[in-house]
Amino acid sequence: MLLLGIESSCDETAAALVTGDRKNLSNIVLSQNAAHAPYGGVVPEIAARSHIEHMDAVVQHAFTEAGRSFSDIDAVAATIGPGLIGGVIVGAMTGKAIASALKKPFIAVNHLEGHALTARLTHAVEFPYLLLLVSGGHCQILAVEGVGKYTKLGGTLDDALGEAFDKTAKLLGLGFPGGPQVEFHAKEGHPLRFSFPLPLKGREGCDFSFSGLKTAVRLAVRELGALTRQDIADICASFQYCVSLILKDRMQHAFRVFSYKHQARTLVVAGGVAANHYLRHALEEIAGEHGFTLVAPPMKLCTDNAAMIAWAGVERLRLGLTNSLDTEPRARWPLTEVEVS
Repeated sequence: MLLLGIESSCDETAAALVTGDRKNLSNIVLSQNAAHAPYGGVVPEIAARSHIEHMDAVVQHAFTEAGRSFSDIDAVAATIGPGLIGGVIVGAMTGKAIASALKKPFIAVNHLEGHALTARLTHAVEFPYLLLLVSGGHCQILAVEGVGKYTKLGGTLDDALGEAFDKTAKLLGLGFPGGPQVEFHAKEGHPLRFSFPLPLKGREGCDFSFSGLKTAVRLAVRELGALTRQDIADICASFQYCVSLILKDRMQHAFRVFSYKHQARTLVVAGGVAANHYLRHALEEIAGEHGFTLVAPPMKLCTDNAAMIAWAGVERLRLGLTNSLDTEPRARWPLTEVEVS
């Protein structure tokens, strides 16, 4: 089985070819970071225009790198949502056109399901497992019981964690995307210099809140005035340290809730923020303390990519879950509303 995956939900134009036996033959990702950097965040119109300009070449590159032709694929999987609707439409229409021309099945993939199932591509993780999904636009904890079978245990009440990283970096005058910049500068900082708040710490439930932490960073920056290199490093280190404490506190509740129903003891962390080494280590510690094993995809498969979309397509095709070509792109599409039939 060979599937073409297409991803364009935000600011990466991506295409990949993945086999049913977990071989990633190609995974081409064209980043738009340079185009969005002057604005400190993703500009939807710029993103959509870039997808239009580069999608065809990225798809062709995926086939060239894999050494395969269009006639070799068994189906086409494309992200249909959630995401920036302009970009989603570009990828969806490309995938539908290829599927129609080749008379191959089309699979409409939820972008979040792509992240949720990546550990099954990279580590062959068995259902069920506990999932911490953290990215620029999403932050939630879910019980993953099967393809299309997700139970949300908690989510952010305000900002996504990746968004908090980006806004912190912007406040400090660092580059975009903010996550890698904050992690880099934090290596030279003192994590205890600033006592930033830990929203919801100690409260029951598995929800998150990061707006108070972001506000505290802004106030610290304002109070310091002209920032030295060490100031920036210390703020980054203190921010990152507080994030690790928040994640540990919230995950304690998640382990208990998940264990009440399931005997499995695997924690999967996915999404762009999962590429942060410091936070991975913190999650590995708290998972071990509760008898769980942490599984995290390789760094290149944490951020948005098309291999995860192709693999989600493999999983759904095996269950006979295909979609018509009139399936509409969706800006919003909660993972808990993904269809299983």
